[in-house]
Amino acid sequence: MVMLPTTNPKILVVDDDFGIRNLIYRFLSRKYHIESAADGKTALSLFDQFQPALVILDWNLPDTSGYQLCQEMQSRTDVLVMILTGRTAEADKIKILAAGADDFLTKPFSLAEVEVRVQALLRRIRCVNPSPSQRLVFNQLAINPDGREVKLNDKPLTLTALEFNILHFLASHPGQAWSRPQLIQKIWGCEYVGDGRVVDVHIGQLRKKLEVDTTVPEFIKTVRGYGYKFELPESTTV
Repeated sequence: MVMLPTTNPKILVVDDDFGIRNLIYRFLSRKYHIESAADGKTALSLFDQFQPALVILDWNLPDTSGYQLCQEMQSRTDVLVMILTGRTAEADKIKILAAGADDFLTKPFSLAEVEVRVQALLRRIRCVNPSPSQRLVFNQLAINPDGREVKLNDKPLTLTALEFNILHFLASHPGQAWSRPQLIQKIWGCEYVGDGRVVDVHIGQLRKKLEVDTTVPEFIKTVRGYGYKFELPESTTV
C-alpha cells in the first residue's frame, strides 16, 4: 500500500453504481486521498468528516438528486463539484451547470478524461482576487468577500460559490467589459476544459437572484458580441 502525502487533495466519489464508483476510486487513489459513497445521506456524512476539495457526483442517486446534493455541499464549503451524467440533452446540461457544478462528464467516459478534468479543476483558484478584501457597496448591494456574503436591500442573497466569484470579480472592476474567454480564465482558471457556455448559464442564474427585471439588468450588463460588465448604479459614489 502506497502512503500518500497528507497534503495531497481529497476527493469524494458519489455514485450508486458500484462498478463506476470502484473504478474511479481505484484509479484516482494512486494520487489522491479518496472516500466514496453510494447515496446522498452517506455522502453528506462523509463530506462533513472528510472535507474534500473535490466531489465527483452522480446526477441520479437513489435517495436524492445531484442537483440538491451539489447545492447542499456548496452551501457548506467552497468545494469543487464535477457531475457524472448519462444525459446528453441541452436542457439537462444547462441544469447541471445551473446547480453550481464546476464541470460535468457524460457517461460513458474514459479514466484518462477523468484524470485530465480532475487535474484541471484542482489547479483552479476558487477565491478570485482575494486581496484587497474590502467590502464593496453599491447603493442597496453589499458584497463582503471575507465572509463571502452578499446582501441586497439588507436581505442576504443565497449564491453558489461560482455565482459569488463572478459577482465579486465583476464588481471589483466596475465599468470594465470582460469577454467570455477572459472570465473563464479569471474565474474558472486557465486550465478549464469544460463547456464554454458555463459563463452564460451562471450569469443567467445570478441575474435571477440579483436583478428586479432580468430583461433589463441593473448591475450585470451584456456587452453585445463580447461579454459582460458590472455597471455602477447611477447614484453610487466611489
